[in-house]
Amino acid sequence: MKTTLKTIKCSLNANIMEKLRYLVLGLIILLGNTLNSFSQNHRKTSVNIGLVYPVSTNGRHAALDTNVFSCNALVGVSATEKGLSFAGISNIIHKNTYGVQLAGFSNHIGGKAKGTQFAGFINTYGDDSRSALAGFSNISKGNSGIQLAGFLNWTARNVSAVQAAGFLNKAADVKGAQISGFINIAKKVKGVQLAGFINVADSSDYPIGIINIVKDGEKSVAFTTDQNLTTMATFRSGGRVLYGIIGAGYNFKNKDAIYALEAGFGANFFQSQHFRLHTELTASSLQNFKKGNYFKSTMQLFPAWRISNHLEIFAGPSFNLISTNTTEGKALQKHYLHAWDSDNSTLHGMFFGYTGGLAVNF
Repeated sequence: MKTTLKTIKCSLNANIMEKLRYLVLGLIILLGNTLNSFSQNHRKTSVNIGLVYPVSTNGRHAALDTNVFSCNALVGVSATEKGLSFAGISNIIHKNTYGVQLAGFSNHIGGKAKGTQFAGFINTYGDDSRSALAGFSNISKGNSGIQLAGFLNWTARNVSAVQAAGFLNKAADVKGAQISGFINIAKKVKGVQLAGFINVADSSDYPIGIINIVKDGEKSVAFTTDQNLTTMATFRSGGRVLYGIIGAGYNFKNKDAIYALEAGFGANFFQSQHFRLHTELTASSLQNFKKGNYFKSTMQLFPAWRISNHLEIFAGPSFNLISTNTTEGKALQKHYLHAWDSDNSTLHGMFFGYTGGLAVNF
């Protein structure tokens, strides 16, 4: 009897254990299916809120997700962003963006940026940004919008809008404008290059800078003298229309402030095979590099005759505005259209003059 009960008990225990095993197996399968379904749905999540990858609502799958809104206290990671994405430090988006990215330090976009990026330090992206603004730099493969940077914009391919930087803009072909505090570099430019000092291009008709190194443009050394015997040697460089001027020289009337410096911009009009008209705006100074000042702003028109491909002579009238506090400077010009003294004995005067010279083109 005891043996029979023991046998029944063992049989019941075996049945219970078997059922428990099936139950556990079923729970595992159910849990696996649930997690898999959750993961698939998770990758379609439209909103991601987090601290730093992967501590976010999208977790470790965040790099696979497409979001319409992202907000991360430090760093956010995603595949695609179709709306606003914000990060205290950095947004890292592996594919494309179609909205606005805001980051305290940087935005990094692997594909096309069809929106706007704001970064405290740097934006990097593949192509096609509508606008990118960075405290230090924007770096991209191409750009069809506005790039604004405190220091540098660097685009590997073409730009079809505006690059503006505190120091340097670099691109391939430009259809629009490059504006920098120091230097612009490009290949073929259909638009304007405006630099505080130098523009470099293969072709650019409208460079505005003191020095413009344009491969198919024009460079010349000119020797000029004016009505006050200030004789200058100037380097003129630019494109077909606009050019820059920088030079130094000597004044043969003065005994003290004899050293002359000049910089400015010019434009060519009415160009033909042998004739053209130079229009120039320049600022110049006479110095002894000790004390006293003589500053002159000049607008001048030079009808120019090309004697040959490499030689040109020109002469024409000028309108001048001077400011000087030296005895020599005040005596340099005899007749003024109008002159007045300020409280610190500085003479301001306006007068007409003339300048002539010869240029050697190369």
